[in-house]
Amino acid sequence: MPHDDLMTQTHIEAAPADDPAIVSRRWLLFKASIALNGFIGLILAAPILRYLFSPVKNDADYNSWVSLGSVSDFPAGQTRLAQYRNPYTRAWDGATDNVACYVRRQDGNQFQVFAINCAHLGCPVRWFPQSQLFMCPCHGGVYYADGSRASGPPERGLFTYDWKIVSGELHIDAGQMPTLSNSARLVNISIGKGDSPCRG
Repeated sequence: MPHDDLMTQTHIEAAPADDPAIVSRRWLLFKASIALNGFIGLILAAPILRYLFSPVKNDADYNSWVSLGSVSDFPAGQTRLAQYRNPYTRAWDGATDNVACYVRRQDGNQFQVFAINCAHLGCPVRWFPQSQLFMCPCHGGVYYADGSRASGPPERGLFTYDWKIVSGELHIDAGQMPTLSNSARLVNISIGKGDSPCRG
């Protein structure tokens, strides 16, 4: 047999198919691609799962009573602007976590605490003591001193916070901003008196 044929025959022989070096390299790349795809899938799934399971919280998780100050800070018959710190604050939120509301003291220890946002599109309303009206600068919504709708595009009165007095201080439930989703109530309309169902 010529020398050249012997060398060609030696080089043509391929490595066996069950060579452990080839199998382990193939499996290593396969496992690495599965791990990478799984990691990317977890990153993409995290916000979706968080969104889906966020309503699972108990109502008690939203209860967070905060103080607006002493009861004596709110004279009877007057409406005052008050502020509280959002109970779900982060260190970097700064002054943006200060939330405003209006406190109206009725007779004795009876209060109404209004959200500052208009019931139409959420613009901040302003209290005018001369006319005893809340007015929205965005679309002309007007509310009476008791928070009920006077005129304009809003279809209901101002949203109100639940309140209680603790050790001489006025506390409100600031766990959730009052909106239609958590504060809408049925209003009984007296027959023949012409009461509006939108008084809020």
